[in-house]
Amino acid sequence: MTIKQVPLIIDGERVQSASKNWLDVLNPATQEVVAQVPMATLDEVDRAIDSANRAFKTWSKVSLTQRMRVMLKFQHLIQEHTDELAGLITEEHGKTLPDAEGEVGRALEAIENACSITRLQLGQMANNAATGVDVYTLNQPLGVGVGITAFNFPVMLPAFMFPAAIACGNSFVLKPSEQDPSASVRLVELAIEAGLPPGVLNVVHGGPEVAERLCQHQAVKAVSFIGSSHVGSQIYKHASDYGKRAQCMMGAKNHMVIMPDANKDRAINDLLGSAFGAAGQRCMANPVTILVGEARAWLPEIAERAKLLKVGPGTQRDADLGPVISPQAKARIVNLLNSGVEQGAELLVDGRNCQVEGYPNGNFVGPTMFTKVTTDMDIYQQEIFGPALCVLEAETLEQAIDIINANPNGNGTSLFTSSGWAARKFENDIDVGQVGINVPIPVPVAYFSFTGSRASKLGDLGPNGSQVVQFWTQTKTVTSRWFEPDHQDGAQVHTTISLK
Repeated sequence: MTIKQVPLIIDGERVQSASKNWLDVLNPATQEVVAQVPMATLDEVDRAIDSANRAFKTWSKVSLTQRMRVMLKFQHLIQEHTDELAGLITEEHGKTLPDAEGEVGRALEAIENACSITRLQLGQMANNAATGVDVYTLNQPLGVGVGITAFNFPVMLPAFMFPAAIACGNSFVLKPSEQDPSASVRLVELAIEAGLPPGVLNVVHGGPEVAERLCQHQAVKAVSFIGSSHVGSQIYKHASDYGKRAQCMMGAKNHMVIMPDANKDRAINDLLGSAFGAAGQRCMANPVTILVGEARAWLPEIAERAKLLKVGPGTQRDADLGPVISPQAKARIVNLLNSGVEQGAELLVDGRNCQVEGYPNGNFVGPTMFTKVTTDMDIYQQEIFGPALCVLEAETLEQAIDIINANPNGNGTSLFTSSGWAARKFENDIDVGQVGINVPIPVPVAYFSFTGSRASKLGDLGPNGSQVVQFWTQTKTVTSRWFEPDHQDGAQVHTTISLK
């Protein structure tokens, strides 16, 4: 059987890479090789950037209305191709088809936000700021933008980046994860089909060498990254050293606080879904719960319900979670879970030796749950990025808030309660960028910005919402005065800078 070779996209065309270094893309449920992806040569990276740089000169002059119309067509194509995109996600990432379909839906939200560019990219004006003088701002595109994405959302993460960047008048080079690139490439092809001119949107694949070239190239003006803290910190430093604008959304250790007055069934089910959905491979998952007061008595029921969750291949629609992305990821996760046992946590649910009938080679890790977890344990300190839940306990809401605020990460957190007073106290006192009240995964709708904080984010501006336009544009301020044709007041030299 011929193995699909994932293309580069340069100047609007699918390009067969000349690279001699190709990686296998594996189906996580079977280890079957489903595609091969090239590690692009540096010459190919330069060609993609040069193509984007040439395209910027004309695309940046295209009207806001025309750019919006391309985004509207793109949005329509995504709706038409949801099943195809979800199938590619499941085949290469492993998440369940319903979860993959949900990912495409969240990508649609980000694209729809880009369709609002005609109101988001408006400037400001002060008429007669001084006598006969008007002052106004222009929000103009930067130039070539770069997006570097992680494996866990191969459609949603690129959609957080290039639609808004391109709608603002920039051109773009995307480097998706080499672990599951096909859905990202298909997303780009649909954007080109929607009417993007050649060179406006390009794709290259590769590892650190490619990322470094993208960050240092003179024509690149801004870099957006979503992925691990280790890589994100390097990307941010490298891009900043070369004078690029940069935003890096990175790792997390999110907490869900459950108060005793919460709706019990809803809180438990939402906790399990947020902790174990997508096999825990979400930066906005809730791998830690803090049971407050009498809610601590719910612990046995939480564990029993966790044991009922079904593990299977992503194509099995009744599966609650699929495999993790790779054998290496599984080994790392299991090693961390082993450390929890070794360091004294009590293992209530053990998914380390999960077996799925008919899929002996799958990267399956079952729901795993610890209690008696302390904040100095590795399973609490590190982002497991697998289907593992750590349970902490607190006497009061104040104690729970103190635990969360002491953690260096600030991506997301949730509180489940029936008390408006407790909810208001939580949202005001918590030092975390994204807060859910009776919402387990508080990723904002796309017309609000993604606002992770502290060690989970580098850069002032996040994806989506109004911040995304601020990131992908530069403000130019114009101070303007016009004279009558026979104006005579310019006969004298004025050495002051005052305007009256």
